[in-house]
Amino acid sequence: MSREFILPDLGEGLTEAEIVAWLVAPGDEVAIDQVVVELESAKSVVQLPTPFAGVVESLGGEVGQVLHAGAVLLTLDGEAQVPDVAAPAEPGIVTSETALAEESGAVLIGYGTRQSTVTKRTASAPARFGRRSGAGVGAGGGGGGASTAPRSNGAARLDAARRSPVVSPIVRRLAREHGFDASQLLGSGHDHLVMRRDVESFIAEQEAPTTTAAAAASAAPSTATPAAAPVADREGDRRVPLDRMARAAAAHFSRSRREIPEATVWMDVDATGLLAARRQLQEATGERFGITALIARFVVAGLAKHPALNASFDAERDELVLHSAVNLGLAAQTPRGLLVPVVHGAERMPLRTLRDAITARTEEAATGVFPPSALTGGTFTLNNYGTLGVDGSAAIINHPEAAMLGVGRFIERPWVVDGALAVRTVTELTLSFDHRVCDGAEAAAFLTFVARCIERPVSVLAEL
Repeated sequence: MSREFILPDLGEGLTEAEIVAWLVAPGDEVAIDQVVVELESAKSVVQLPTPFAGVVESLGGEVGQVLHAGAVLLTLDGEAQVPDVAAPAEPGIVTSETALAEESGAVLIGYGTRQSTVTKRTASAPARFGRRSGAGVGAGGGGGGASTAPRSNGAARLDAARRSPVVSPIVRRLAREHGFDASQLLGSGHDHLVMRRDVESFIAEQEAPTTTAAAAASAAPSTATPAAAPVADREGDRRVPLDRMARAAAAHFSRSRREIPEATVWMDVDATGLLAARRQLQEATGERFGITALIARFVVAGLAKHPALNASFDAERDELVLHSAVNLGLAAQTPRGLLVPVVHGAERMPLRTLRDAITARTEEAATGVFPPSALTGGTFTLNNYGTLGVDGSAAIINHPEAAMLGVGRFIERPWVVDGALAVRTVTELTLSFDHRVCDGAEAAAFLTFVARCIERPVSVLAEL
């Protein structure tokens, strides 16, 4: 019996990925949770394990081909060991099928629990802007690209009695936000799988009368100032197409600036005491502790005192969501550009554990290869841009988080200590925060708490 491994939803609204390398070939026998392919999404290179065993019949595309969530990634010949991923249960609902998946190690849609490894092909994957432009779906290799199925009128495609498969949670949510059930559409994907493009097409058809009316109104005489014409290309100019990661980053930055009423507070801090405490800690334990790990521990203690900064704002319901866990994002410059890997559950970690988790994320940043979960779920971001040689930055908050703490370079400066001038090691702390979640007093209190911990690290003992 043939089974199809469907490309799962990669999370965070990612709906497509490019095939970087196949780790199996037709005719190979594979086991449950065996890594079979490396894919590059807009955020990272990930390795996917097969959720069932069998013999590979065909591959869903060629290296360099772009596949969309819901496309056939792999076809296997053999009795399935776990349920098909094409019809996952809703998050949080445990069924007999999800129980089987957990027994097999496939605890997420299409993902296994084994540790991913960085292959030679992954480590040498092209950096951002290095990929060819216009990479699209080529001929052959299975149904990985945009479907050519005919599209009927949107109203005709919506059928209350229909139950089409819908893999992507983002697709289901998008449909709900516009007042209909995505499964009632006739999907254009494999086996009528409902894709994001189907939902967006239906929404566009429903809004077409409004758009037409707006266009007619805009055609009337107006005294409004016309839009500025785009700047013409000059001789020697060149255009660089953005890859998926750069496009996703641009959209993310724009959304943050557009939706978050951002404010910033900052202060210079004498870090001489922190460096002295670090030396004492290393001498006492014989272990190395990075500055980022120490400041991260201060941040976690500060968020326990000021939980409004470990939050997000639900604009649809006008509610502040205070997160129970501190999932600490760490802004990192990688070969693929700026990414924010996340250390989950930092509030439960003693300093040594937090240090090790940060070290692991730093090592992953060197290649830009992260496990899928490492780039999702952040609640607060720590940005040590001092490693870039700058003192401060008006950082963009990592939406939907409510705040980001930036740390500038450590530099010797003249400083007044007990009324006398001295040379001290100083850094600048910058806190960008969503003014909807708290006012400046709360933000300043958090910032001064972290500053006090840096100036006198022993003070944090009272918070542990």
